[in-house]
Amino acid sequence: MNHDLAGKVALVTGASSGIGAATALALSAGGARVAAGARRADRLKALADQARGELLPLDLDVTDQESVRAAVAATVGHFGRLDVLVNNAGVMLSGPIEGADTSEWVRMVETNLLGSMYAVHAALPHLLASKGTVVQVSSTSGRIASAGGGVYSATKFGVTGFAESLRQEVTTRGVRVVVVEPGFVATELIGHITDPARRAAAREMGEAMRTLQPEDIAEAVVYAVGQPPHVAVNELLIRPTDQTR
Repeated sequence: MNHDLAGKVALVTGASSGIGAATALALSAGGARVAAGARRADRLKALADQARGELLPLDLDVTDQESVRAAVAATVGHFGRLDVLVNNAGVMLSGPIEGADTSEWVRMVETNLLGSMYAVHAALPHLLASKGTVVQVSSTSGRIASAGGGVYSATKFGVTGFAESLRQEVTTRGVRVVVVEPGFVATELIGHITDPARRAAAREMGEAMRTLQPEDIAEAVVYAVGQPPHVAVNELLIRPTDQTR
């Protein structure tokens, strides 16, 4: 059990399912007090019941700057501080660029990229005060782009690029920046895909391997966040053993 999280306060975005829910519970189990934000606020009540310590459910839409600012303010107002921001909210709407529904592009950019940027912007004054940690959940798609995943990859490359600039700006002031890049994880993301061929291909790919579980990524987050203050684990690339790319 990681005891370095005792007394820490964490805000997790996209916490209603998958990696976000697992990370909120893992941080709570490690001794942190957790604010869990998502649009599906009803699911967060059930999450709060499972948490070891206090878990504050927050109605949060990362695409809305006011909602993001309000969530950060509510976290600090309730717990008195903020030590960890986990930017996990994301959507994956894969499909070819030709003939794409570009409203899906907007949704991915606003959620995956701008949303995480808004959260950093709102949380940063508090994280500088606490010498805290930012965890950016990126993806293997933020390192290797592939056909059918152009815009999703563009958002994740963006998350990684933004994180490196942020790291250079704040690391000498005691704020650590961690990029976590999961490979294939068994979550609801595939269900978001509207292109039937892409959705079927993604399901097939998942069934052909021993996929990661959300808890596997949550453990990696707890590991990085729980390091001594002088240790910055800047990047964690985690694939299923069976995943080649």
